[in-house]
Amino acid sequence: MNRRSLIRALSATLLGAAVGAPALAQDAAYPSQSIRIILPWPPGGLTDTIGRLIAQTLGDRLGQSVYVDNRPGASGNIGTAQAARAAADGYTLLLASSTPNSANPHLYSHLGFDPRKDFAGIGLIATAPNVLLVRADSPYKTANDLIAAVRAQPGKLTYGSAGTASSGHLAGSTFTHVFKLDMLHVPYKGAGPALVDLMSGQIDVMLDPSALPHIRSGKLRALAVPATRRLPALPDVPTFEEATGTQGMIASAWYGLAAPAGTPPAILERLNRELNAVLDSPAVKQQLIDFGADPRGMSAPEFDTFMQSEIDRYGRIIKDANVKIE
Repeated sequence: MNRRSLIRALSATLLGAAVGAPALAQDAAYPSQSIRIILPWPPGGLTDTIGRLIAQTLGDRLGQSVYVDNRPGASGNIGTAQAARAAADGYTLLLASSTPNSANPHLYSHLGFDPRKDFAGIGLIATAPNVLLVRADSPYKTANDLIAAVRAQPGKLTYGSAGTASSGHLAGSTFTHVFKLDMLHVPYKGAGPALVDLMSGQIDVMLDPSALPHIRSGKLRALAVPATRRLPALPDVPTFEEATGTQGMIASAWYGLAAPAGTPPAILERLNRELNAVLDSPAVKQQLIDFGADPRGMSAPEFDTFMQSEIDRYGRIIKDANVKIE
């Protein structure tokens, strides 16, 4: 190599190092303060439970406090919009989920955010099917019992959900669409209050992923799982196809971690590494399974692709079931 070529090669190396140095320094310095995870639902549901588990275990790995900030309202739109407007510095994150980030774009004309453009994916945490639930003393022992009762009393039985356009609402709409049923939807401000009313008999049915503790305590009865296979946490509960012989009743929620668009790639990569390490922990994995969830790690780019595909998938569900905002 002659002198000119040597100088050119050295200059390119030094320039590359200079460009990469800020990102490396930023990665090494992050985080230097506590991290907030905005959770756009009230306490008590599965989203909140998962968010708090991830906050605690992620904080242990990062060496900084990571805390949940519940900002419920408008089917998750209020908190999600706040997260979209936050500084893109890695210190405000979003517990993203299927309702605000996938379904709501097809149901609301003014979200206050654009789920396709306003967020950078960190990683998927888990998916969870919406289990068909009735209270423990309900006369309905099977999914077919319930379906027969609804057909015998059109418009009389009610199903509750965590809110309009929530995963449970869409699961209920899919249920009534697939089986051609007439039921009244009762939206709540979160899964917790809806489950309380289900157990007290104020509503008749729910499709929800967050009721395992109430099933195990004997307060609720699970009739069917809207998935292609039985839940490991509920091995005795059949899938809808097993219970009814009807295909097409698939309804699950998803949960992940996202940051405001423009968050530095080095921070996203650091958070993704730590999140996936948390999900690889046998203790955390078992806790998620015990919650009724299916832990699934992804790279940040894979999660970005997943979120985009879920917007399209929920659009098809909403169109097929003719879901509308009450």
